[in-house]
Amino acid sequence: MTTTQAKASAYTSIRRAVAEAPIIARRLWVVLLLNLGGTVVQVLIPVIVQQTLDRYVGGAGVVDVGGVATAVAVGMVIVVVGGVMTRFGLVRLVTQASMGMSDLRVLTFRHLFRRSVLHVQSERRGSLVSRVTSDVQTVQEFMEWGGVMFLVNGTQVVVALGVMAAYEWRLALIVTVGVVVYVANMLWSQRLLRRRYDAVRENVADSLAVMGEAINALPAIRAHGAETITMGRVEESLENRFWAQFKAAHLGNVLFATSELFAAAVTTAVIVVGLLMGPEQGITAGVLLAFLFLVNLLIAPIQTLVEILDFAQSAASGLRRIIATLDAPIEIPEAADPLDLPPGPLEVAFEAVGFRYIDGPEVLADVTLSVGAGSRVAVVGATGSGKTTFAKLLVRLLDPDRGVVRVGGIDVRDVSWKSLRSRVAFVPQEGFLFTGTIADNIRYGKPSATDEQVRFACEELGLDRWLRTTPEGIATPVGERGSSLSAGERQLVALARAWISDPDLLLLDEATSAVDPALDVALRAAMDRLIAGRTSVTVAHRLATAEAADTVLVFDAGRLVESGPHRDLVTAGGVYAALYADWETGTAVM
Repeated sequence: MTTTQAKASAYTSIRRAVAEAPIIARRLWVVLLLNLGGTVVQVLIPVIVQQTLDRYVGGAGVVDVGGVATAVAVGMVIVVVGGVMTRFGLVRLVTQASMGMSDLRVLTFRHLFRRSVLHVQSERRGSLVSRVTSDVQTVQEFMEWGGVMFLVNGTQVVVALGVMAAYEWRLALIVTVGVVVYVANMLWSQRLLRRRYDAVRENVADSLAVMGEAINALPAIRAHGAETITMGRVEESLENRFWAQFKAAHLGNVLFATSELFAAAVTTAVIVVGLLMGPEQGITAGVLLAFLFLVNLLIAPIQTLVEILDFAQSAASGLRRIIATLDAPIEIPEAADPLDLPPGPLEVAFEAVGFRYIDGPEVLADVTLSVGAGSRVAVVGATGSGKTTFAKLLVRLLDPDRGVVRVGGIDVRDVSWKSLRSRVAFVPQEGFLFTGTIADNIRYGKPSATDEQVRFACEELGLDRWLRTTPEGIATPVGERGSSLSAGERQLVALARAWISDPDLLLLDEATSAVDPALDVALRAAMDRLIAGRTSVTVAHRLATAEAADTVLVFDAGRLVESGPHRDLVTAGGVYAALYADWETGTAVM
């Protein structure tokens, strides 16, 4: 979060939230009207008490029972009516707040989902998740309780002051001065409280990130005996979170304690001045008692408002983080008038393409090449040569800093997302699987595919023999992130997912180094069947793949240094020949 975003007022953040989720403020005037009616009813009770004392209770102890009974009956009716109005107003407010926060949670996640892969990879997962979990939850809890109390008590304070002024302006002036001084002090203290709750939200996000990382990395942690180091990091993050919350809560409690001093000071001042003025200046016992009731109606909500202030700062901090997320730019936007890719196999062209990661050196420089439709291309190079970045630019997971990437003769920045994702398939080095069955994961390539189509895809790729070894065939659960399958088996599912989408351009980040020999045969056979008849670009980690390609693209230090058939490049004795020699001896790092 930038400094400007951190300093954004709660009012500005609320306006943005209402703009994104308008249901929050829909027909808010109805809520305000119902709440105002309920508050006016509460303020009328002290007036009824005063009128009852001064009219129906005599100085000699004579009581007009009929008059008192009538006043009590009127008071009961008013209380019931006021309670019903307040109830309906609060139910409506809570319902709208809950629905609005649900919309805001979806919008925040959708925006995060549209951010670039580079941004998502640079952020800690727990920090991103906290935007749509703990941050939104904090705001929702405030709106369902604190927002309701703020509205109810704020209205009660304003109405009580108005009735006080009409009832006895001199005593009302004393109360008003006290309220102004106290509120000014609260507003000054709010800045410090806001900074402390900003720190709380940041520490909550950090602790979620650290714990999530520790849980995901548990096998590696145990394998390397890093339990002590990891627990140290978790304990440190939780301790930082505790102290941030403690400091914020401590300041909130101090502010709440000052409300008790304010209440005592205002009540004492009203009693002393009222007694000094006495009946000679119109301050009867009934008037003073009614005014003290009004003071109590004023003080109680102010004390609650101070308590809410503590909660409000936590919610405001969470809301600022949410708004900052929604305001973050989409690094790779869809074109205003997107185009569809032409039918048939797709050619690829890079024209003087350059790219650098944020605050890093250039990783691709002046890359110019062309891949004919239907050709089979292998991309090779040492680790860090730029081949993975090349692959991400091709499928538009990144956009070039300069130059143009064309697919089917069209700049990929002008291609619609729907057309690009349906016609171009990317199988990454580690096939990610979602919780569900093998069939569920294959269907991500074509959500409408039936079980029969899924089985047919597996048969076409030669995976039916492997499926027979699984407990339930395509209905076999894969576990979280595919944990029930081996690395090679996950890659087989990823290949079937790509096949069923029926792409015209296929990008494969070959991953067979961790696969056992028996499964490696099935994996390579599936790749061959998947590539057949399509334009394919394979980031090759084993030069056996390059041997079978029509063209080999050789990257070195971010530049395309060689291209051509395998046999010609070996004969040329350049970078590729050296890589091939190292690969044959088992010393190549790709």
